[in-house]
Amino acid sequence: MQTSVLPDFFIPSPTVSAFEIGPLTIRFYALCILAGIVIGAWLAARRLRARGGTTAQALDIIMWAVPFGIIGGRLYHVITDNQLYFGPGKDLWGALRIWEGGLGIWGAVALGLVGAAIGAKRTGVRLATFADAAAPGLLLAQGLGRWGNWFNNELYGEPTDLPWKLQIHNMNSVTGQAVTAADGTPEILGYFQPTFLYESLWCLAAATFLLMFLDRRYRPGAGSVFALYIVAYTAGRFAFELMRSDYANTIMGLRINTWVSGLLFLTGFGLFLALRSRPRSAVMTENTGSGGTVEAEDDGRSPEQHREVPNGRNDRHRTQQ
Repeated sequence: MQTSVLPDFFIPSPTVSAFEIGPLTIRFYALCILAGIVIGAWLAARRLRARGGTTAQALDIIMWAVPFGIIGGRLYHVITDNQLYFGPGKDLWGALRIWEGGLGIWGAVALGLVGAAIGAKRTGVRLATFADAAAPGLLLAQGLGRWGNWFNNELYGEPTDLPWKLQIHNMNSVTGQAVTAADGTPEILGYFQPTFLYESLWCLAAATFLLMFLDRRYRPGAGSVFALYIVAYTAGRFAFELMRSDYANTIMGLRINTWVSGLLFLTGFGLFLALRSRPRSAVMTENTGSGGTVEAEDDGRSPEQHREVPNGRNDRHRTQQ
């Protein structure tokens, strides 16, 4: 009687992280980031419309936030992993090759908020209103962006024998191809915890929780949804950073991103406690005597109901200070 052998389950990783179209090299990492930006922008615009804003306002703000965010993300990566680009024998120009991977979310969010603040001021929308509208989309964008790490065969945890272990190849970042062994097969470095997948699923779950439950049911005050985004993301990121086995700079034995996650979690929680009782803001644009706009607090009615008030006025509008 033969003993059946169970198949060895694992999550495969791509052996190709780029492809060429004429003289152009297209990186899947960049495509994942781009897909995340598109989905996040769509959701942010939809949620801003629900708060009385317009798609044009959302896109105007996003056009400022995205390039600032990309620059900020790259700066954070280069600063915290400076040994990869500076020093004897290092390729200084590699610091500019963002398509090869390397974006720090903390720098992206920080400088992205600066860009969003500029765009919000130009469009007459409060930054807190836009940040609340964009928070779930940010989580979706980060979750999609993590699949770029899957294509690059990076961001994994300790070796494991779990059925969902991740197969990792030895990748050549320049060619975008897996290094092949003497027999022509791709070199396999081993099987590891798929921390990229854990983080992607966490972002999806957190976005659903913020969008489908908390924000709709409890309608927290202006800025508090974004504060919850900080809390939710950093709680997961703290755990995933503890699981990762790829090289990173450390402080007192912990990865830099672990420290940053913990500090931002406490900051976000404090912000939420301070902001949750504030009035929930909404963008209601209408002509004022000076040709400007008024941003009003959300009184629970839809933008259409506001516009149906006789004589084009709404006595319940109150300009936010």
